[in-house]
Parts: sequence; structure tokens; C-alpha cells
Amino acid sequence: MAAAAATATPAITVAAICGSLRKGSYNRGLIRSAIQITKESIPGMEIEYIDISPLPMLNTDLEVDGTYPPAVEAFRKKILEADSYLFASPEYNYSVTGPLKNAIDWASRSPNVWADKAAAIVSAGGGFGGGRAQYHLRQIGVYLDLHFINKPEFFLNAFQPPLKFDSDGNLIDEEAKEKLQKVLLSLQEFTLRLQALIWFHVYVRPVNLKIYGLPRLVSKGRA
Repeated sequence: MAAAAATATPAITVAAICGSLRKGSYNRGLIRSAIQITKESIPGMEIEYIDISPLPMLNTDLEVDGTYPPAVEAFRKKILEADSYLFASPEYNYSVTGPLKNAIDWASRSPNVWADKAAAIVSAGGGFGGGRAQYHLRQIGVYLDLHFINKPEFFLNAFQPPLKFDSDGNLIDEEAKEKLQKVLLSLQEFTLRLQALIWFHVYVRPVNLKIYGLPRLVSKGRA
């Protein structure tokens, strides 16, 4: 059954990016859990964790003849090749983290490699569980032409009982894992839907217009 589902569902690759560089980051733990969930229960979806720690601080002086530093070129290539993105971002001062914003900015340099891709956000932390950072990230995504799933939202307060993570930062709360799985399923569905829409407008619609002409926008006798 699982093999048949995997064959029927087109494979998509998801680039997962953590906004925290801390070794025991809970948000990195969310990514590890997401990777495990896709392996166990979501055929046709593969998540790859992309480390942003090697990226230098954005400095356009580092751009030479349209090229970027090796670490930046490698990162941009991973972003370009992915079908969609999973951001796991803690909240720093009501916003996204410096390392994450730096990575976003490098990949937005010309040509913007984020454009027209689906994305999802998960977060763990205190208080609102990173919710304010998520909404700021959505705002940034507007300019980048990133398309975030609207629901479900995933904010996890990592410090309220019951225990959500173990001492190594691994997600151990089963309810949180179920919510995370729903986010991933929504991302998979939205990615495939967005790809189909783009394919239609790039390949099918131009052919139809060439054959049949422009669609009739105003019916006879009607404004």
C-alpha cells in the first residue's frame, strides 16, 4: 500500500532551514522530527536540512562579477533546486533571527531563488511559541514571492508541561508530532497544487491562447 502511494504521488523535495545556530536548538529538533515523520508516514516527500551557519554576513562587496562566495553559491543552489521550504524559526525580539534573515537576504540576491515556491513555518520557544516571528517571516515572504500555507499553524511553547523536548533537543511530545505531521501534509498538498498551477500558466495556457485566441471577457450585451 505504501509503495503504491509512493509511486502515485510525485516526489517533492523540501529544504528545511533553522533560524537558530544553537547545537541543542528546539527548532532544529522540529526539523529532525519532520524528517523522521516524512520517512515514516508521508510518501513522496523528502526533507533535507540546510545548514546556514557557513554563510558570511551579507556584504555586496563579496559579490564579484555576478558570483557569490562558495558557501553562498552552494546555499543558493540548494534553495533553487528545492520544491518548497520548511522554516523552523525561534523568535528574537518579536522577529526572525539574524542568521535566518541573513540567509533569506543572500538567496534573494539577483536572481531571487525563493520565488514562486511553497513554504511552511514551525516554531518553538517561550511565550507565544515564536508566533510573532512567524508573522514577520510571512511579511518578508510577500516581497520574495514566497507562498506560505495558511493553516495549520504550529506554535509550540517549549517550556510548559508536559515535557516537549528531551535533553538533546529532540521532540518527544506525541501531540506536537501529530500537529507537525498535519503541517507537512498541508505543505505537500499546497506544493503540488502550486506546481500544477505554474505549469498550466507557463505551458498550457499560452498554447490555448495561440490556438483559440484571447478568451471572451465580456459577453454580448453585458458589461
